[in-house]
Amino acid sequence: MSKYARVLLVEDDEDDYLLTSDYLQQLESHSFDIKWVTSPSKALELLIGGGFDICLLDYQLGAQSGLEVLQAAAENGCNTPIIMLTGQTDDELDQSALDAGAVDYLNKAEISTRRFARSIRYALARHDFTKERFERIKAETKNRSKDRFLAHLSHELRTPLTSILGYTELLLNNNNKQLGASDELNIILSNGKHLLSLLNDVLDLSKIAANKLELNRSKIDLGRFITDVFFLLRINAQDKGLSLEIEAKSALPQHIFVDSTRLRQILINLTYNAIKFTTQGKITIRIWSGLKKGREFIFFEVTDTGIGIPDDKLSAIFKPFEQIEDIVSRQKEGAGLGLAICTELVKRMGGEIKVHSEPNVGSQFTFSISPGDIINEPRQILNFQKSFAPELAKPMNGLCGRILVVDDIKDIRQLTSQICGSFGLDVETSQDGADAIEKCKAALLAATPYDLVLMDIHMPVLDGRQSVVKIRQNEFKNPVIALTAAALKGVRESLIETGFTDVVHKPINKGQLYEVLKKYLLCNPDPQVAVNVDSNPLPIEKINILLVEDDGDTAQLTKILLENLGATVQVASTGAACIELLQRECWHKVLLDMHLPDITGSDLALQIRQKQPLAEIIVVSGLELDPKGLQKIGASRSLLKPVNMEKLATLFE
Repeated sequence: MSKYARVLLVEDDEDDYLLTSDYLQQLESHSFDIKWVTSPSKALELLIGGGFDICLLDYQLGAQSGLEVLQAAAENGCNTPIIMLTGQTDDELDQSALDAGAVDYLNKAEISTRRFARSIRYALARHDFTKERFERIKAETKNRSKDRFLAHLSHELRTPLTSILGYTELLLNNNNKQLGASDELNIILSNGKHLLSLLNDVLDLSKIAANKLELNRSKIDLGRFITDVFFLLRINAQDKGLSLEIEAKSALPQHIFVDSTRLRQILINLTYNAIKFTTQGKITIRIWSGLKKGREFIFFEVTDTGIGIPDDKLSAIFKPFEQIEDIVSRQKEGAGLGLAICTELVKRMGGEIKVHSEPNVGSQFTFSISPGDIINEPRQILNFQKSFAPELAKPMNGLCGRILVVDDIKDIRQLTSQICGSFGLDVETSQDGADAIEKCKAALLAATPYDLVLMDIHMPVLDGRQSVVKIRQNEFKNPVIALTAAALKGVRESLIETGFTDVVHKPINKGQLYEVLKKYLLCNPDPQVAVNVDSNPLPIEKINILLVEDDGDTAQLTKILLENLGATVQVASTGAACIELLQRECWHKVLLDMHLPDITGSDLALQIRQKQPLAEIIVVSGLELDPKGLQKIGASRSLLKPVNMEKLATLFE
């Protein structure tokens, strides 16, 4: 079947028009819709308006030259391919037409030849390519606009959540029992975290739609993983008077190779939904190993005794923004993103998800995942016990120094000041970048510079980026920490390049902020602690860990988890910062990200080995590394991102 093409034929001689039109219709490659005009002005108007796939333009149009039309069309952004036609052979005219923007130049005597057909096909192919490229650029621009919108949305939501979560945690941690409001504060905290979870769901769905969501597989202890999820969700079930049970229908491999964070997300989402839509009875999680198409898969089943789902709704629940209506209360809860995300995550794990449900009886969600190569894994009955018990939060104090907190929002400025004051710091504040520059300059002139500046990025008068540049120009050498609600990859690197030392993401988490500040303001650090991984194991609380990670969210979370386990942790966001800390202190373990902004993880690992040969290097990566690759750079083992408490606990076994 021939292709369709619209042709603009600009010719003031009717005989030439009929001849050209006749030969066009004889071409088998395309079916042509021909628009004939004789006026140069009309031709230019139609070319600028667009809508044509090709234009055949006569060189001589009465008193005017076709070159004038060609040049005017090019100046007005016309992208229709134009072939110049003439009744004479002239190399100079040929070159002039090509220079003016024509895609080809033909003598009218050649219209009946193969060259005419080739020229038409070439011009149309070029037009198709240009149009496809334009559409691709337009789509990419649209995606970039969407990314900018999501980044803005993330910032606008995270900023107020900083106040909500920060002040609530501050009140809860102060143990003001006389307020008698701990239940209410926990409700505020829970709902604030729910809002943050919804924001993360939207960003996840955007990554899925753009095919940018990546899985980070790692080796996990399946029994410990399952029991950890169980104990996490049991509280939700108990709050509604429900029973949450878990059972294994077969012996399970001791270890599987999956993205544990995403698998946890799927299980929590399905089980939480079951709890939400069940008013009495129980929720049961079943796990088993089985074959599918000759390969071994791990199967999970979440069954409830809840309201069930009507048949006509089953196909819709896995679509984004579709919600299951609670037929008891006639209310809907959530944004309807969870099941859609679960479906895509299961697909990316090599499995599928199914649902069976009966109204007023209950629902059963079953999904499978590929567990990786587990042929040689020992099988065992599920050992149902708590994998670990998080230690009580350690006191967040022992910081020394005078700092300047810069934020244009009064509530957040006050909150940040109170939190930093609770760490033992002497805090001063500033409401914009210009004022902060003057205060830093005055402190330097008085020979009493601030030990650290904590600065928001988005401010009136002078934003954080402009301010840190000017502060650095004034020879301020101490750390300047950026406060930002932007959570996209690349933001951290950009801020470090601008002049910031480190980054804290909003909403501000007290523990995360403490961990960042502790790197620079810890009272009386002792860098002379002997490091020897071959000696008798040290208690966790005496283990000094250097975490090399450029992603702020990942670094802060990892550090908090390690601190909860009892270790002492400092973070380096670049290779240069890591080398500086290696020179200042001794380390028992170095957790090393392989993708850093200024050096490859492999090259940095070799430098770590040279500077501190007794430190154990553990690679933290989004890709699995083979043992030979680890040995080559001097690393003892690896952890696949994203890390969690369970994975990190293995570092101390």
